[in-house]
Amino acid sequence: MARKKEVILKEEAIAQVKSMITRAALIHYAFTQTLIDELGKKKGKELARKAIHLYGERVGKMVKERTLAKGLPLLAENFQDDLPALGWEDREWVEVEGEKRARIHTCHLAKVWQELGVPEIGRIYCFVDQAKYDAYNAKLECIHTQNVLDGGPYCELAVRKKKTNTPGTPRKLKR
Repeated sequence: MARKKEVILKEEAIAQVKSMITRAALIHYAFTQTLIDELGKKKGKELARKAIHLYGERVGKMVKERTLAKGLPLLAENFQDDLPALGWEDREWVEVEGEKRARIHTCHLAKVWQELGVPEIGRIYCFVDQAKYDAYNAKLECIHTQNVLDGGPYCELAVRKKKTNTPGTPRKLKR
């Protein structure tokens, strides 16, 4: 039997997307807190970050496949947005010191973690951005120049070409 097409108001669609964002924040918290409780703070956070990295790699590879399927080169500007506009509607593109950055004024994930009083657990999730851009194009890096979970007024991300290191010079991890 064919399904009847149903139309809902945009406000209802936004509410439903935000409900799923809340659920995603809660499951991240539950898994990470369980790992910390079972393995200790250091090992639990390390394992949670490893899982977020795997998740980010999957997302980045999916975006890479979509970009290549469209015949586009793997450039930062061709990264096919992987977040629903209805859930991150309060965002903008800004230019800071000649660099284009995404600025998110309201992150519903972060709001949940702040309400729970666990911004440090939520912050682990944010490392998904570095993993997804690395999987999309290993010559790019994503930097959180601001993050509300670190006390910033908003979240701000810059995607840049990676700087090449001199042989023997260790790379710093970027947040």
